[in-house]
Amino acid sequence: MTPVNELGRSTSPYLRQHAENPVAWREWSEAAFAEARERDVPVFLSVGYSACHWCHVMAHESFEDEATAQYLNENFVSIKVDREERPDVDAIYMAATVAMTGQGGWPMSVFLTPDAKPFFCGTYFPKDARHGMASFRQVLESLIEAWRSKRDQIDGIGRRVVEQLGARQQAAGGEIDLAQAAELLKKDFDSVDAGFGGAPKFPPSMVLDFLFRHHRRTGSRDALRMAAATCVRMARGGMYDQLAGGFARYSVDGQWVVPHFEKMLYDNALLLDVYTQWWAISGEPLARRIVEETAEFLLTELRTPEGGFASALDADTEGEEGKFYVWTPAEIQAVLSAEDAAWVVELCAVTGTFELGSSVLQLRQDPDDADRWQRIRAQLRQARSGRTYPGRDDKVVAAWNGLAITALVRAGIIFDQPEYVEAAAKAAELIRAVHLDPATGRLHRTSRDGVSGTAHGVLEDYAAYAQGCLTLFGVTGDLEYFETAQSLLDRALEQFVADGAYFDTAADAEELVWRPQDPTDNASPSGVSLAAEAFTTLAGLTGSVRYETAAEQALSASATIAARAPRFAGRALAVAETIAAGPLEIAIAGRSPELLKVAFTEAPWGTAIVQGAPDLAVPLMLDRPLVDNQAAAYVCQKFTCKLPVSAPGALREQLR
Repeated sequence: MTPVNELGRSTSPYLRQHAENPVAWREWSEAAFAEARERDVPVFLSVGYSACHWCHVMAHESFEDEATAQYLNENFVSIKVDREERPDVDAIYMAATVAMTGQGGWPMSVFLTPDAKPFFCGTYFPKDARHGMASFRQVLESLIEAWRSKRDQIDGIGRRVVEQLGARQQAAGGEIDLAQAAELLKKDFDSVDAGFGGAPKFPPSMVLDFLFRHHRRTGSRDALRMAAATCVRMARGGMYDQLAGGFARYSVDGQWVVPHFEKMLYDNALLLDVYTQWWAISGEPLARRIVEETAEFLLTELRTPEGGFASALDADTEGEEGKFYVWTPAEIQAVLSAEDAAWVVELCAVTGTFELGSSVLQLRQDPDDADRWQRIRAQLRQARSGRTYPGRDDKVVAAWNGLAITALVRAGIIFDQPEYVEAAAKAAELIRAVHLDPATGRLHRTSRDGVSGTAHGVLEDYAAYAQGCLTLFGVTGDLEYFETAQSLLDRALEQFVADGAYFDTAADAEELVWRPQDPTDNASPSGVSLAAEAFTTLAGLTGSVRYETAAEQALSASATIAARAPRFAGRALAVAETIAAGPLEIAIAGRSPELLKVAFTEAPWGTAIVQGAPDLAVPLMLDRPLVDNQAAAYVCQKFTCKLPVSAPGALREQLR
């Protein structure tokens, strides 16, 4: 029987990109491994994601090549995985790749025995040998030769790799030292170009969140200086889309000039929240502009027809990375008058950063004539709309939508933008209606076109979506959000915790060769630090010692990383800051948009806030009557409250 490509029926846009390849791709399944056992051939596992530039390159070079595909089909079972849909599979084999090669990345190319044990790992392999790299075909032929002549050695490698991964399970590291983390970050701070470390520079969203919270608690000027300077440089450089808002995934240089052009939902949700917090602390006009533009980007470019938020925009158009975003002076001159074109070329540093003299647009300082810039910006944006638009990965990921829900609700309340809150509510409703199985309480990780995928939710999905629901509950008083969040977090305690340790996959999920457990806050927050945040919020609303203990237990998993490399424990540090401050609770009896705005703006991030009827059935709202028939705010710590106030100014004074 001739093997066929099965990806055409996948719900993943990334997998569907490969549906026409001559490679007989399988999705990750027991059936695929059963075929490998029956044929006694190795498995080629290719992991990537839709916005990945080098994934596209390897696909064009090798997976679309008939001869390479034929060799793969004859000698391997080939499995294609979307890392965003199956982060559990990605985590296991990325750990193996890093352990075996010292580095990782995507596309990830891993070769497995039929029992899913890795024996050879790599990332991108070129079609033709170059720069000391073997060609992909050479790699394949060498592995098949070894498979036939050194099978015992290959099986032994696979066993040893899995044993070593299992031995790396994370032990709890105790308490997090916040002052030490702040000092280590200060040593790692780039005092010239801001950010932390050298190139490439990823937006340190969670570290900035920690630094802003640390400043609020301790008054640290260094924390505020590092966070604010990084926010300024990111917003004014080429990593930020100066025409339409939204941040690219990272800067390939250390000066925030040259982006890797893909735009991810998780980055923009996290950064929306960071810039909202910066404005709440400083009132900085730049922060407000970035919030408004980034929220507009989310609502106009990433929203799906069903009301969720799509995962990403591609880096490439027409086979060229960044083609949609870059400009030459001549292209600007073709759109604008000669005088306006000259002004913009200088203002936005269009100096030929890339090949053929093109540049991203930067805005190193606010123009003297703001109205002129806005007029020109609209003209350039209109002209750019005629270009080929980047591909959109329109699958909805529960965790990333949870991050967007939380960020949009906060920004919507603080900036008086009800449409942000409405968009967050629609996304939350989509997740609840499509991703959440009411019979089992299980959350599915992804959906597309209103149909859920098959992948089970991992810890980050449960925690981030629960936090989004709790944030929505705080502003709406809708008990269904609270009940949804509580049931998800109760299930997280049942399914993701064993012997006091948090795992990324549920106990009743598919059994893999190793159960992933990674507390690192990397490009997006880890599941365990998101769980710490959600449990802290839930403890504030309920007074439950069980949830408080769950949060502390989750944070302990990050203590070792926080002590050694705080750049990779940003969300855990931020939650630890909230706990160190003695987390606040604010109950607003009745409805008052003014009191709610003050609560969200003036209270430290991480405060448990709820507004609703005085008899709302959550513990924080018990015995919280109106005052003189007016809405009243109760500022509490551990359910011990100050006198209620009805005037926004009085609430502001209490919180300050």
